[in-house]
Amino acid sequence: MRLVWQWIALERDLPKGWTDVRLVLRVSERDADRAAALLGGANPLRHGDSLRLFVSRSGGFGPEALRRALLRLDRQGIGGTLELAGVKEEPTAAAAAPATLASQWEAALATLPADWSDMHAELVLRSSDHLERAALLAAPLNPTRPPGTIALRFRVARRFGYGVSAPMARRCLERLDEEGIGGELRVLRVLCDTDAVATQGPVWRVGGKAV
Repeated sequence: MRLVWQWIALERDLPKGWTDVRLVLRVSERDADRAAALLGGANPLRHGDSLRLFVSRSGGFGPEALRRALLRLDRQGIGGTLELAGVKEEPTAAAAAPATLASQWEAALATLPADWSDMHAELVLRSSDHLERAALLAAPLNPTRPPGTIALRFRVARRFGYGVSAPMARRCLERLDEEGIGGELRVLRVLCDTDAVATQGPVWRVGGKAV
């Protein structure tokens, strides 16, 4: 196989995020000097009938330059074998840890209007395997489960009325975190105490809008 096609085949199998590769080109010893001269831009290191090459995507001698150089060898009738000696990849970013339920709760509270008084919230679990245990740990929330879902809904009262207190809601969510039960917390509806003259009493808000 021509050298340029050997490189194309090797490059196709490289990891998607490769940055640098080390190659060994083996040619007949009588062709080694001429091959090294034709590969001059790559600064090859010769050892007997082997030429060691370094190819980088970030600068210097890149993959396109290597293709052109190998094509010159092919046209000069210099054959050989091209082998992969090493590859360097971009470091893979660590996956972000899912937000805890307690932190989601604090983030949700931070977005509420200053005069909120009551909340209707929903916890959508990541797995149905956790549903029974989550309902038990969250029993103080008096949660309900919409049919056909793996969600628990509950009400929170800031001062008085129907619903658990905000600190108790947070404590229940912390218990779920402690047992590795994850999910997504959503605020469905919020009741805000506003100027009764201007608005005729409390206002329910959904997605930040009065309804």
